Amino acid sequence: MKDIKTIMVIGTGVIGASWTALFLAQGYQVIAYDIEASAEYKLKEYIVDAWPILVKIHGIDGEAPLDKLQFTTSLEKSVGLADLVQENGPENLAFKQKLYHQLDQMLDEDVIIISSSSGLKMSDIQIACERFPQRCVVGHPFNPPHLIPLVEIVGGKLTSDETVNAVSNFYRSLGKETVTLCREIAGHVANRLQSALWREIIYLVSENVITLNDADKAVTWGPGLRWGVMGPSLLFHLGGGNKGMQGYLDKFADSHVAWWNTLGQPKLDDNVKNMLITQMDSEVAGHTQAELEARRDTLLSSLIALKKERQ
Repeated sequence: MKDIKTIMVIGTGVIGASWTALFLAQGYQVIAYDIEASAEYKLKEYIVDAWPILVKIHGIDGEAPLDKLQFTTSLEKSVGLADLVQENGPENLAFKQKLYHQLDQMLDEDVIIISSSSGLKMSDIQIACERFPQRCVVGHPFNPPHLIPLVEIVGGKLTSDETVNAVSNFYRSLGKETVTLCREIAGHVANRLQSALWREIIYLVSENVITLNDADKAVTWGPGLRWGVMGPSLLFHLGGGNKGMQGYLDKFADSHVAWWNTLGQPKLDDNVKNMLITQMDSEVAGHTQAELEARRDTLLSSLIALKKERQ
């Protein structure tokens, strides 16, 4: 992996814009590529809005260094300047295969290509790379990447160990917490975990056991608070007292199995979708998306700062 000074961000939607803000906060030069010229204004607006929280988290001074940002609508003219690529294109395999074929032809061997893909397997993407597929890897962040520390690193069948290790070291240098999957699986890990919980929420709401609002409260004011401190397995270990996990399993294993046997398999049909939409509209009544995002980001930044202080 070459010395990184300039990072190309491909795609400047929510994830790409967030990555761009973080890379700038870490002192990198950033080339942001998007096919829409109008995306430049939105990107810069996003960075300026995100900057106060980045200042708080990373202890940096001054205003957003937009002079270190280059926006382009021409991949061919700019990609050769990149020391690393963070790709954030649509979750479409054919699109990514075409893009990675192009990138593989344009970039030197030591330029790593990272995909933010939330579910596609790198093995399926990198087969389009005829020259250096070993430098392609998934680096899946959680939204918004400039705040949430987690990045899942998933190599494909042709990805080298050197690439995986280099990317893990790179993200950790940004203050990220990385997990490396031992093998590929659709949706990676964190998405599958939150999807499993959401499936049960949808089932409970559709069966009129609880409202969507109260289900959210049950998570955020109960286990969700603990999960922000420790993972569920470690928390269950503590729940076992002096015997730890052994004690917990002795007490509660049968209960968990009984609950698992009654977990729902909801049908996300139009009726259930309308129920979720109606209840969510009621939950967020009077608040704009921007207001909710600002509340989320303020609370997240405070929680992250507290965790770093107390670790």
